[in-house]
Order: sequence, then structure tokens, then C-alpha cells
Amino acid sequence: MPDILWAPWRIAYIERPKHGEPKGADIFIDLPAERDDEKNLILYRGVTTFVMLNAFPYSNGHLMIAPYRQVDGVDMLNDEELLETNQLLSKAVTWLRRTYNPDGFNIGINMGHAAGAGIPVHVHWHVVPRWNGDTNFMTTIGNLRVIPESLERTYERLAEAMRQ
Repeated sequence: MPDILWAPWRIAYIERPKHGEPKGADIFIDLPAERDDEKNLILYRGVTTFVMLNAFPYSNGHLMIAPYRQVDGVDMLNDEELLETNQLLSKAVTWLRRTYNPDGFNIGINMGHAAGAGIPVHVHWHVVPRWNGDTNFMTTIGNLRVIPESLERTYERLAEAMRQ
């Protein structure tokens, strides 16, 4: 009998609309407006920008940083948003180091659909902790990522790191 890798939380990603989100949907507008931060994986709210866990992470602790204001590029951000975003990038690295002790980070932005942006109408940064040897055959051959910790536990651990 073959081994089975269960990842039932991935079904939400698989069943999402295939051509982007429904017209008008923007998680970086909709989720902060709900004011249910734990349910929506929002870890930190700044004045102009916030930090949330990626619900479909590449690795444990995959964070996203976005301005509250919907703009599609970094060239549209004002000085206050640019400053706070960069301050939160630095804090995010500190929180992730404290929680997961990664060997490195991928930090980036995909601006526009052609560049791979999943939500091209709202610029956002990805902060992905990485470990030596964390890319293995599962991603290469199986088109599958193994995330060893639940989003709820990741949220709890990072929230604790942020309180320190």
C-alpha cells in the first residue's frame, strides 16, 4: 500500500476560482475590515500597513506584508507606507528568526499578473523563511510542499514572538 500524505487544508486553494478571485475581492482589503485577526491570520496591524500569514504557504511562517490602501505597485505608495513597510519587513525577519531560526529568507514582490502576482491589484511583500535542504523531491517531482505545522500553531508561535 502506498504512503499517503494528507493535507486537507489545501482543498481551499485547489477549489478557489481558477482565474483569480471574484471581481472586487481583495484579501488585503476584505480581511482587515472583518476585524477578526486570528481567524484571518493577521498578526500585526500598523498605521498604514499590516502583517499576515499566507494561508497557502511555501514554508512555515510564510508572511505577507501589505498596505491597507489598495495600490498595484511600489511606485504608488506614499512615504509613510514605504517607511512602515520596510520597518515591518525588518521586524518580520526578527520574529521569524526568534520563532523558527531559519538559515535564510526569500523576500520579494510580484507586481502585476505577468510577474506572477496572485493578487495583482494590491502590492504585497512575501517573507519566506528557508532552511538548508528544505527544497526536496516533493516539490520537484510531486508538485507538493510539505508544511509540518498547522497555520493555527504557526499563528500562536509568531504571536508569542511578537509579544517578546
